[in-house]
Amino acid sequence: MAIMTVTETQTHKGPSRAWWKEASIYQIYPASFKDSNGDGLGDVRGVIQKLDYLQSLGVDAVWLCPIYKSPQKDMGYDISDYRDIHEPYGTLQDVEELTAALHGRGMKMVMDLVVNHTSDQHVWFQESKSSRDNSKHDFYIWKEPRLLENGTRAPPNNWASAFGGSAWTYNEARDQYYLGLFCPEQPDLNWENPQVVREVHDIMEFWLKKGIDGFRMDVINMISKVPGLPDAPITLPGRQWQPGDMYYAYGPRLNEYLQGLRGILDRYNAFAVGEMPNVKKDSQVAAVVASDRKELNMIFQFDIVDMDIGDDGKFSPRDWSLNTLKGIVNRWQTFMYEIDGWNALFLENHDQARSVSRFTKHRPEHRALAAKMLATFIGTQSGTLYIYQGQELGMTSLPEDWSLDEFRDLESLNHHAEAVEYFRGNEEGMKVFMRDLRKKARDNARSPMQWNTEENAGFSSATPWMRVNDSYTEINAKRLDNESSSVLNYWRNLLKARKEHVDSLVYGNFELVQDGDEAVVCFRRGGGHGADAWTVLNFTDDEVLWQAPDALLQAIAGGKQVIGTYDDAVVREGNKLRLRPFEARTFI
Repeated sequence: MAIMTVTETQTHKGPSRAWWKEASIYQIYPASFKDSNGDGLGDVRGVIQKLDYLQSLGVDAVWLCPIYKSPQKDMGYDISDYRDIHEPYGTLQDVEELTAALHGRGMKMVMDLVVNHTSDQHVWFQESKSSRDNSKHDFYIWKEPRLLENGTRAPPNNWASAFGGSAWTYNEARDQYYLGLFCPEQPDLNWENPQVVREVHDIMEFWLKKGIDGFRMDVINMISKVPGLPDAPITLPGRQWQPGDMYYAYGPRLNEYLQGLRGILDRYNAFAVGEMPNVKKDSQVAAVVASDRKELNMIFQFDIVDMDIGDDGKFSPRDWSLNTLKGIVNRWQTFMYEIDGWNALFLENHDQARSVSRFTKHRPEHRALAAKMLATFIGTQSGTLYIYQGQELGMTSLPEDWSLDEFRDLESLNHHAEAVEYFRGNEEGMKVFMRDLRKKARDNARSPMQWNTEENAGFSSATPWMRVNDSYTEINAKRLDNESSSVLNYWRNLLKARKEHVDSLVYGNFELVQDGDEAVVCFRRGGGHGADAWTVLNFTDDEVLWQAPDALLQAIAGGKQVIGTYDDAVVREGNKLRLRPFEARTFI
């Protein structure tokens, strides 16, 4: 039994300290959180109504997904006015009231910043598409058509859109194509234009002056593209459009642009977490998050939520092992400590399926245990902890028997339409695709929040914009609030433990027990920065007998348990622990 020790961390002075490092941040998907006015759609006043609940949970900040004016082609990530609010969500005054109410409770307000692209209804794009000599003609990325041998027009390159089809859309008025990495209604901004950069800075200033405390920056790594926008290599044979992320996931001017954004943030003591899909290299991550770089405070990296994605894209399968997961955690926990960077800890968000359904195989009676185990797993690592609405209840993904008619997400529906054509005549291929679509669809996270057992789970008095998950009669905030051993109260205790043991559980270093075991994860936090904290987790629905390191056995014998999925004493047999299904414990 060997415990990996990172030599550099033994004499490391420890991470620099900041409020945002110690914070637990609660993510709200506004459409699905709470409807205050009976129109079937969540809104800002609904969030205000639930601030007592959020405060009782113990979170330190609230992050709102986009609430700006938008045609809602991609649920608000297509913004038509950055300085106004989508009318069904409320008004600017509502947002100001929410910010003030959070601050009055000692909590922070974080908003989404979506500046890789806008809506095609934004006034900038309306002007840009009108002619080649308009004052905003180069606010977006325009290219000449490619002419095929038969003289027909084609997109400038073979890049695929994230939501299906080509990443390019033809505009007749300009006789050119514009780039939209997500959907045609989301044209990419041209950051090579200094005026675009100034406009983004002005938008940030507008909101920071209103008192918000930071931004989550949507696909911020894509704002710089490789000049020339070359064809992507063929990595998906038989497909017309190919992933081009090597040319836009980390372009040559990204660090320059991020340093410009940081200059705005620092003037307001605000922070930023960047969403950075397809960024895998240590050197690239370090260049963005190392404290001396003055770029982003942290990023969402996707290794965990990508580990079950196959070579044929998001809705293709890949088997993963617990040792794969251990390797991911060990890599980023130790790396960030060494460079004085910082992790963003998450298992769920508005783009990912529910973690208890996706990352555990459990019997129905053990769902709550599995959810608590995952909470312990993510909540005792080093980093800023992000909790997605309903995760604290152990909400599950959508029922498998739901018709595709119940799905609302553009990504799911577009990829399904493509798959119908691609797998025509291949019944088994389509079956595999559908299984993974149901498993990973963003719709899984977007069903309404489950508040109680009343009609529509207490989310709305009207028919919700999206059907409520059938599980609400069992999994809801009111019921779990009253159960001392519930998933909700477990999360409350976990967040309290992080605050009480901040030196160990937030700032301490990380050492993983590397024994190759495919059932148990065990790691130590501390390393001279606070008392040692040991976490041990059974990731399976079976009882396992696991040989524990001596240092853990000493911690169990001489320390105290600060959180655990079982209340009784650890079952020890000599130098082994008998761990029950999803048993998880942390000892100080």
